[in-house]
Amino acid sequence: MTDKLTLAEIEQQLGVAEETFHKYCLSLTDEQFFHQPGEKWSPAQQVRHLIISADKTKLAFSLPKFILRWYAGKPNRPSRTYDELVAKYKLKLEQGGRASKAFIPKPIPADYGKEKMLGQFKIAMDKLSGTIRKKWKDPQLDQYLAPHPLLGKITSRELGYFTIHHTYHHLESIQKQVVNSK
Repeated sequence: MTDKLTLAEIEQQLGVAEETFHKYCLSLTDEQFFHQPGEKWSPAQQVRHLIISADKTKLAFSLPKFILRWYAGKPNRPSRTYDELVAKYKLKLEQGGRASKAFIPKPIPADYGKEKMLGQFKIAMDKLSGTIRKKWKDPQLDQYLAPHPLLGKITSRELGYFTIHHTYHHLESIQKQVVNSK
């Protein structure tokens, strides 16, 4: 995705990412889903992390725009493309960047229920998409900044890109974890 995604495309890609992630996690056994290998997060914890992230992102998109402007300032550059944002995120991870404390999930017991957790993820992503659709117009995505704990101040459009990529990033992490456990 080398071009700038429109608001409608961001919303659509959020839905595709959620559906792809949900479908894969549903295919896991409960043992795979709740298994925590060493210090790494279990797939269930990764889902919880994505729920926390989607909820915080929804909050950023829900705030009155004057609050965002007051808190984060005005953009001094155009929004990055999806690919540019992903490259910046990967670089931050390579430099040792990790989730801050507020985004770190606690261990989740197996009796919590995989379907329940995945349902909560779907609801969080649907609420995020609905908030973007109802409260934002496409040009505004480039006119406001939001603070990101790893990437610093990013435009609202980039925050949408991040949420799409972040979902796929954790899907890939879970897929590798499942392959490596065999």
